[in-house]
Parts: sequence; C-alpha cells; structure tokens
Amino acid sequence: MGFFDKLKAGLEKTRKSFTDKIEQLVVGYATIDDEFLDDLEAVLLSADVGVTTTTKLMTEIRNGIKNKQINSPDDLKPFLKDKISTMLVTKQQGETVPHQPPHVILVVGVNGVGKTTTIGKLASYYHEAGKKVLVAAADTFRAAAIDQLEVWGQRTSTEVIKHAEGSDPAAVAFDAVQAAKARKADIVIIDTAGRLHTKSNLMEELKKINRVIAKEIAAAPHETLLVLDATTGQNAINQAKLFGDAVALTGVVLTKLDGTAKGGVVIAINNELDLPVKWVGVGEGVNDLRPFAADDFAAALFADK
Repeated sequence: MGFFDKLKAGLEKTRKSFTDKIEQLVVGYATIDDEFLDDLEAVLLSADVGVTTTTKLMTEIRNGIKNKQINSPDDLKPFLKDKISTMLVTKQQGETVPHQPPHVILVVGVNGVGKTTTIGKLASYYHEAGKKVLVAAADTFRAAAIDQLEVWGQRTSTEVIKHAEGSDPAAVAFDAVQAAKARKADIVIIDTAGRLHTKSNLMEELKKINRVIAKEIAAAPHETLLVLDATTGQNAINQAKLFGDAVALTGVVLTKLDGTAKGGVVIAINNELDLPVKWVGVGEGVNDLRPFAADDFAAALFADK
C-alpha cells in the first residue's frame, strides 16, 4: 500500500465525521437555506476544524452562494475541498533557507504524543534519502527516551549522542552539534523533554537549548518541529500555543492521524496558528511518517482518488 492509500485509509474516521456527513446533508436538502448552513457548521465543528476556521469557511461558503459559485447543495463539496486545499497549501510556503550542513532540527512536544518514535522515523526517512544523520538524546529526564533512541539508532544506523540520565539537556545538544560538525553529518535531530522531573521550568530549558545551539551553529536550530497527537483534537491547538510562546516553531508533526475522527485539526492548526503541518503519521510502521502534502490530504479527506 502506497502512502497516499495509507493516508486515505487513515482518514476514514475523520471522513465519517466530516465528508460523509456533508454528503448526507447534500442528499437531504434540495436547496441551500439557513437550516442547511447551520447543519453544515455543526459538521465542521464536530470534526475539530475549530471555531475560528469554521467561521472562516462558513464566510467563504456564504460568499460563494452570493457570487453564484454555489447554486445547489451538490456544488458545496467541490467548493469546500478547493477552499480547504487552498488554505493548507498557502501555509506550506516559506521553506527553510539553504545553508551549510549540518541541518539542525529541534523536536518538542509533551510526553505521550509519540515524540521519540517520531524522531526515530525521521532519522530513518533521512537515512533512506542518503543523508548522514545524528540524533541527540536531550530528553535526559526520561531514561526510556534515551533507550528508545538507541534502539532506533541501531535500527537506522544512526549515531546517538547521549549523556547519563538526569544530565543537562543543553549540554547534550551542544555535544551533538559539535559532533555533527566534526563528523560532517547532514542532519542533527534533537529530542527534548516533554516534562521535567525537577522544579526547573520546561520552557526555560527549551530556550536554553536554543541559545546553546545558536552559539555553536549560526541560525540553528533551522527547524523546530512540534509533535502533536491528532487524537487530542483542539487540545493540540492549546499545546501549540504554549510551546510557541517559548520557542519559534517552524512546523508541526501530527501523529496518530489514523486513530481519530478529529483529523480536521490539521486545517485548524494551519489556519489558526499560521503554522504548517510538515509531517503526518498514519500508522506504527517505520515508513508511516511522511512529509505532509496539502493536495493529497484534501484528496484523501474527500476520497477523490
């Protein structure tokens, strides 16, 4: 099964709570009236598209009706697909400026979202692309995170830079970027804590890691990816705002998209946070994490291909 087919299969629960319900609306109404629009709004909200994004889409739909782009319920689905695709594509602009390697990726997120597994899959993806990858186990407050990364390192032939459990995370990050420069690595992926076992503030710890990295490599980290669990729906938006206050996020990795009916949160993240979804996970396999493609997501959501 190709990744698009996995994405399409993974969005099945979201389709049932979103596009299938829109289809039912279309069949159930001969004309577009206020009751139809109220029901449509409820469908968008139930798929965790979010209040702000739902309001924006409903405004687009009302304008479409006014401008004769939507003349019947049958016109709604293709119109909505086009608007959602456009919304997602717009936020994918602004790729990272080319620079000398190593490319430093800082990965943040709360515990339980699949952060360490995501890093392992990212390392595998880049390794398969022919890149020399180095991983830093800077989540030093959770022994299992270090062990997990070492297993992924063995699996993907990736060197893991680590210190003893409880060590200074910034020191691990510093050693990692130094090692990457010395060994001419292409990519450095840095794991970080989702929670600290001390009174130290997590967000201050992340800022410290950023400062240390930037002193060693100008403009690093080049990417700061926030890992979010799609099953948490709108709570993912709150997490993104919290981390965004501490570090300059460049994108989101959305895991467990196949386990939720709340896949509409992809649209909400892009629109409300002005933050692109860069990667999506739709399974447990090592190859089930892939770069996010807006057109593919919209096509899979509306089951077009």
